[in-house]
Formats: sequence, structure tokens, C-alpha cells
Amino acid sequence: MVTLDGDLSRTTWTTPQAAEAAGVTPDVIYQWKRRGKLVPVNRKGWPRYRAMDVLQVEASTRQRAGRTHVTA
Repeated sequence: MVTLDGDLSRTTWTTPQAAEAAGVTPDVIYQWKRRGKLVPVNRKGWPRYRAMDVLQVEASTRQRAGRTHVTA
């Protein structure tokens, strides 16, 4: 379970954690990475993304699509 507590500008998430927090599948996180919307903060190993970046991309994508809330 991903928590949204603490300093989100310093918190990093793995791809599955980022997907859970954004309410999308890991494939969407990979697409955002390929399209340059998300940039991993590490250069080696499994990619990790800054929590604030993930949430900003998710909000931007939702706004562009005309959705105002996340559906479950």
C-alpha cells in the first residue's frame, strides 16, 4: 500500500507503487516514461520515480482527458 504522507518531493516509488498511487496499471507508467512525461530519478537498477512527479503527470493526464475524478 502506497502512503501519501511525508515529503512527496523526496519520496520515490517503484513502477508498481507509482501505478497504484496514480490509479493506473504499470503499463501506463511505462508509457509515460517512454513518452518523456516521467523520468526515473536513478540511473541504475529498477526505475524509481519521484512521487510528486507521478501525481503531477496523473493529474495533468486526467485534466487533458476531461476527467475530474478517479474512477475505481
